[in-house]
Amino acid sequence: MPPKADINKAGWEQSEFPILCETCLGNNPFIRMSKQEYGRSCGTCARPFTVFRWNPGSGARFKTTVICQTCAKIKNVCQTCLLDLEYGLPTQVRDTALGVQTEAPTSDINREYYAQNMEGKLDGNKSGLDSGRAASAGKEMLKQLARTDPYYKRNRPHVCSFFVKGECKRGDECPYRHEKPIENELSHQNLQDRYHGRNDPVAKKIMSTHAEAQGLKPPDDVTVTSLFLSSLPATSTELSIRTSVLRSLPSIQPAQLKSVVHVEKTRCAFVNFKERSVAETAGQAWANGLEIDGERISVKWGRSRPKQQQNLAGPSVPGQTVAAPS
Repeated sequence: MPPKADINKAGWEQSEFPILCETCLGNNPFIRMSKQEYGRSCGTCARPFTVFRWNPGSGARFKTTVICQTCAKIKNVCQTCLLDLEYGLPTQVRDTALGVQTEAPTSDINREYYAQNMEGKLDGNKSGLDSGRAASAGKEMLKQLARTDPYYKRNRPHVCSFFVKGECKRGDECPYRHEKPIENELSHQNLQDRYHGRNDPVAKKIMSTHAEAQGLKPPDDVTVTSLFLSSLPATSTELSIRTSVLRSLPSIQPAQLKSVVHVEKTRCAFVNFKERSVAETAGQAWANGLEIDGERISVKWGRSRPKQQQNLAGPSVPGQTVAAPS
């Protein structure tokens, strides 16, 4: 019985060739690839799919597909590294720059149902990502951050766990790397976070580095949670500024925006957030500017409030006169 005719296999996926980026495919023009139908369940929607396995080139480790083609088309990512196929960046960087709201469900109940519905809509090589309405500032940011050349160093073998323990006896014949692993935030990555674009340490590092290069380094004072917008259009209002801010930050809830103070006379505004982390996310998203009413607006961090000078003479006592210094 064909898989599609079996009601238990109706949602399973069959494919003839994987969706891969140039880096994962490797530099070997005579690559050989093994194919196993329904070899494993998808790492995001948990549906069985066709698994491909291959060696990208000499000295590289064997690579395999970890998500199904439907999930890859929804996000326009590689089936192996889960990076964007057009820019070679994590989905969190791309979605933040383009102001795209992730629609893929994360719960176990809805994700398989959502993937089955999207499979019929994404026929052929069609992608589920619509970036046509994205702001020009976001597209410019992605062009600056995009990796144009393949990064084959990503295909290196993993670190040998026995070498880390001092127990590897293979020497030069060991297929794994004999290096000491570096423990930092980049060593703790998760497939679900990379795909859905949330709490990705690689994406956070890329966006924070780019924001600092554009002059939006967060101030040392952690109490500063406001961003300053200058040279606003003459037609801008508090409502239009608030609408543009929320539209450019779909991952932020409207309740997290504390207030928008519009100074019409000087054509500037202060965008105040309730939390410092939300303000940093906004600064990273607006590194190349924020579009309001068709014009790109420059963004800067707000300044900390000056501390009030304390009374050096101490607290005054009712009925007592404090003499002024001569």
